[in-house]
Amino acid sequence: MTVLVFGRNGQLANALIRHPWSPNADGSPRKVVALGSAEADIRDAVAVTNAITTHQPTLVVNAAAYTAVDKAESEPEAAYAVNETGSGAIAHAAAAAGIPLIHVSTDYVFDGTGTSPYREDQPTAPLGVYGASKLAGEKAVAAAGGRTVSLRTSWVFSADGNNFVKTMLRLGADRPALRVVADQVGRPTAAADIAAAIAFLEPFVADGRASGVLHFAGAEAISWHGFAEAIFDEAAALGRPRPSVAPITTADYPTPAKRPAYSVLACDRFLALPGASLPDWRVALRQVVTDLVG
Repeated sequence: MTVLVFGRNGQLANALIRHPWSPNADGSPRKVVALGSAEADIRDAVAVTNAITTHQPTLVVNAAAYTAVDKAESEPEAAYAVNETGSGAIAHAAAAAGIPLIHVSTDYVFDGTGTSPYREDQPTAPLGVYGASKLAGEKAVAAAGGRTVSLRTSWVFSADGNNFVKTMLRLGADRPALRVVADQVGRPTAAADIAAAIAFLEPFVADGRASGVLHFAGAEAISWHGFAEAIFDEAAALGRPRPSVAPITTADYPTPAKRPAYSVLACDRFLALPGASLPDWRVALRQVVTDLVG
């Protein structure tokens, strides 16, 4: 009973490896195998098929992605090669082997002009290459058939990899004052909570009760500025100096890629599954900050 994860070094892959999966029927621990590009380059369909054949998983998770949002604007071919071509290769191989697949996607498939949480069936209109390539990946997964869920999430954070929490703590350690964008709103989501959601979804995907696109994110929407304040509140509680955080607009902080101003995900389809709930990201944030500075 193996969970095969494509993507080895990212936040979610690490969380999936650490997640306390339910044991096998005989009481033995569930095995999680995470493969990086050196072991299985997802841009190579043969390598993907060989990996699935070798490990014979009962669940495949695609946690591999090109996630450099700004860099993607100057490297569209690289972004599409991973996010579209690679995702399609995984989906086709999983479908051919009859293995359920959970593919991880993003809130950046929306343009952010909405004023209420985005449902799965609302029109997509990504603002940049990253979002467009991830949307293309969702379509490639759907086209492959099989038992699949594309799980859109948002504002991922953990003690691993590169993310907003780690950036804020690093900058806050050196500067008494920071300026953070206050007119972009979304739902922070801990990688550990996404891993738990994937484990929860596994039986629903396996028997077809969950399919297509689902949204999953932290329960509370907040701006980047508000998120930064929450991060520094937790760090201050652990004795770290607390910088002041001034709110600024997106126009005050131009970036190569446009970000959606409002990318709050409606998670009603996920919540309709028996036993489903959304996590309080503040609980996970406290643990992540403790792991990083405690």
